[in-house]
Amino acid sequence: MPSNSLRRGLYLITPDEKDATRLLGRVLPVLPFASCLQLRSKAMDTPALRAIGLRLRHECHATGVAFIVNDDPHLAHAVGADGVHLGECDGAIAEARELLGDDAIIGASCYDDLQRAHGAVAAGADYVAFGAFFPSPTKPHARRASTTLLQASAHLHVPRVAIGGITPDNARSLVAAGADLIAVISGVFDAPDPIAAARAYFSCFDDDAR
Repeated sequence: MPSNSLRRGLYLITPDEKDATRLLGRVLPVLPFASCLQLRSKAMDTPALRAIGLRLRHECHATGVAFIVNDDPHLAHAVGADGVHLGECDGAIAEARELLGDDAIIGASCYDDLQRAHGAVAAGADYVAFGAFFPSPTKPHARRASTTLLQASAHLHVPRVAIGGITPDNARSLVAAGADLIAVISGVFDAPDPIAAARAYFSCFDDDAR
């Protein structure tokens, strides 16, 4: 995976599982369809997260997928992740950069706020995430973003991630508006056939050279 880069495509976020074996069993079959995997867990303690993080880093690197840790730069550093994703309460981008180094991929949640995206890029973020674009089962009360935000943020010249209630049916409109990656949890992992769902999201970028 090149430094500070994300390929266009599916940005998978792990489902919340307490059991590492079950988590791996859900993630590994769909990993080949992803450009990026983010480890996000509110259910595991730190030792379990370190163990699963090390395994997922290995699997991602073997598959050519960028591996990102949610919220926690120190965990990202401990497991050798490619980078970290920071929300508005997860610390400063500059501090994460100092810890993780110049080659780390650092992303920032910008919700429905273009000015926040400007600030994140100025602080050194390598990508920005906007959303929720549609009602999300994971965060039903999340702020809502408009597709015009994707168009208005093109001048930032960093990858833009769209998140929130995205299905294979509505994903193409976001890609057409400028989304470089589509972030998904339940759309893949709660689907009756997760592999078919991941393939459907992957196909939204089928004009790209992969």
